Formats: sequence, structure tokens, C-alpha cells
Amino acid sequence: METRRIGTSDLYVSKIGLGCMSLGTDDHEAGRIIQTALDEGINYFDTADLYDAGENETIVGKALKPVRDQVVIATKVGNKWNKERDGWTWDPTKAYIKGAVKDSLQRLQTDYIDLYQLHGGTIEDDAEETIEAFEELKKEGYIRYYGISSIRPNVIHRFADIAPGLTSNMMQYSILDRRPEELMPLYEQKQISLIARGPVAKGLLTNKMLDKASEKIKQNGYLYYSFEELQRTLNELNTLFPDRSLNEVALQYILAHSSVASCIPGASSVDQLKENVKAANGKPLNEAELRGIKAISKADIYAEHRSE
Repeated sequence: METRRIGTSDLYVSKIGLGCMSLGTDDHEAGRIIQTALDEGINYFDTADLYDAGENETIVGKALKPVRDQVVIATKVGNKWNKERDGWTWDPTKAYIKGAVKDSLQRLQTDYIDLYQLHGGTIEDDAEETIEAFEELKKEGYIRYYGISSIRPNVIHRFADIAPGLTSNMMQYSILDRRPEELMPLYEQKQISLIARGPVAKGLLTNKMLDKASEKIKQNGYLYYSFEELQRTLNELNTLFPDRSLNEVALQYILAHSSVASCIPGASSVDQLKENVKAANGKPLNEAELRGIKAISKADIYAEHRSE
């Protein structure tokens, strides 16, 4: 499978990674999905200490331990579970990050994390302190590179401006959520990679289309699309690509952008994973097809969390 470089790092990741949040807590089934990903050429696995209160990291670490030197493991920090494990608070402080990384390393059964990401953030946070923690963890060898996972333009701009080692930002990005595109010039300028999560928009951009729509989506639509607009947009996409699966079109649209290092759809079954791999390995979209998709879909921007 094609690999791409994350930022200016020496991390080369498969163009489709595995978002591990949807693996579940069945150790055997999760292991089957991860092994299938490895067999299909995927070398990039994204988890977080938040997922299943750390159990996801444990499952991922166990499955990848035999091939640790052949894979890129990304995890996230910043969400602090309470003692009852029924909720969490936000903590981007240096003290918390430098303690949490050791817990993640233990669960992942590894000596280092390839990509350590701040799992959210607000403009009120002390970004300098957070960056100082990441830079120290690099020097100490606990992490190789760091990134953020944020949809907030003001947070993204701040880290891009002041974090010397910022490598990537993870954002939800799909044909139905093109808001990250306004930030691509910044990514290109700063040599920061976009890691795209949610590329099939909760299953709407698959052949099941609106069969995957929840009652909430049927009533309120999806993001800035009404349900009627969703119907029209998805039908127009099918008309534009009569000989290709919608899943393939969705992933190829994301992968057509040079800012994207990898897209990481989740997979809760082996079959779903194989469908995603097939879609990612499909024929790239040409310029006319990309223009057609952009004409059909909406190019919105983030209305909130913007600098004055």
C-alpha cells in the first residue's frame, strides 16, 4: 500500500490507517481486525487513552507488540478520567501529560509512542506549557513526534505558529464536511499533515447511504445539510459515479489532497475493514471528478472558535 510522510517527520504511514476507537472490547475480534489490517498493508494505528478508559490502548498494544518495529502507533492525551471512570475532565497541563504518557506506554507495551497528540484543546489553554511537555518527552525518548487533534481554527493556528515540532493535526474530514479545506494553505505553508478521521460521515458515504442515517439525522440532518439536502447530494454523487462505490469515492476524495497524510476510518468488523482497504486502493479521482464533487457538496467553514 502507498505510504505518505507525516509532516517533515520520518514517519511514513499507509494512506489508510486504522482508527481503533470502534474496535470494541472483545480482545479476540479486535485482534482479528488488527491482524487483517496488517495483512492488507496498513501500518498506521490510531488510539487514545480516552477510548474505553484505556482498554483500547491495551488491546492495540497487545496485538501490535510482535510487529512493533514495523508499525506507527499514534495515541492521544488530555482527557483525564475521574476515579469512578464514568466521566472525564480536560487537563492539558505539563504535569498531567508527562504522567499520562507513562500510563499509555505501559498499556501499549512499548518504550515509545510514534505520534502523541493533544486530544482537543481550547484557546484558553496554556499552549506554551503543553508544547514544552511534548518537546521534553521528545528529548527524553518517550515520544518520537507530536501533533494535535482539533477542529478549532484558533487553536490550530496557535499551535502551528508557536510549536516548533508540530507534525500533524487530526480533523473530521469528508465530502459532507469540507470545513478543513480552509486550513490546507496553512498546513502546506507550515508543512503540517492532516490526518482525516470520519471520512465516510457516519456511514452516509457508503453504499448503504441513508439506511445508515439515525433518527436524529432524519429529523435534523447532518452538520449543515438538511435531510432533504443529504438525499439530493448523495443521489447526485451516485449519478456522477455510476460505476464506483460511494465508499471509494469518499476515500479517494480525501486522499486527493496533498495535505492529507492518511485517512483513518474505523472498522468494527473484518469485512468493513476490507471494504475500506479496497476503496482506498481504488482509482484516484481526476481533476474533473474533483470539481464535480465540489460542485455537488458544500464548502463551509468553522463559524466558531476563530481569532478576532
